[in-house]
Amino acid sequence: MAGHGAPEVQPLDGRDLHVVVVAGTWHTQITDGLIAGATRTLDAAGATWSLVRVPGSFELPVVAKTALETGADAVVALGVIIRGGTPHFEYVSSAATDGLTRVAIETGKPVGFGVLTLDDEQQGIDRAGLEGSREDKGAEAADAALRTARILRDLRV
Repeated sequence: MAGHGAPEVQPLDGRDLHVVVVAGTWHTQITDGLIAGATRTLDAAGATWSLVRVPGSFELPVVAKTALETGADAVVALGVIIRGGTPHFEYVSSAATDGLTRVAIETGKPVGFGVLTLDDEQQGIDRAGLEGSREDKGAEAADAALRTARILRDLRV
C-alpha cells in the first residue's frame, strides 16, 4: 500500500497562508472525497482557501499557475485519471504531472499533488478519503502544500 512508511505529521499553523484548491470535475465521487480531505486539512491548519473547479486534469496546470501568480501561497491540485483502452491516459497523466511540476518551479510556490492516476475506479475510492477508504490523498496533498509553503517562507526570511 502506498501509505506504508509515511511520516508522522505534527499539527501545522497555516493561519497566514492562502491556498487555492484546483479540482477537476471528472469522477465526482472520488473528486469530492479528495476536496473534502483537502479542505478539512486546510481548515484544521487555519489557512484560508478557495475552490476552483476545472473541466479536467489537463487544465490543472494553467489554472494553478494563474492562482499562484495572483497571490495564492500554495495550490492543491486534485484530479482523477482512469486508464482506458487508448493512450489518452498516458498523455493526460504526463501533461498534468509535468505541467504542475513546471508551475511549482516557475512560480517558486508549492503545488500539492493530488492527481490520482488509476487503473480502475475502485483504486480511487480506496484513496479518496471516503468512508472505508484506506488513504486520504486530498488531505495528504493539502498537508504537503501547507508544509512546503511554510518551509519556503522560512527560507526566505
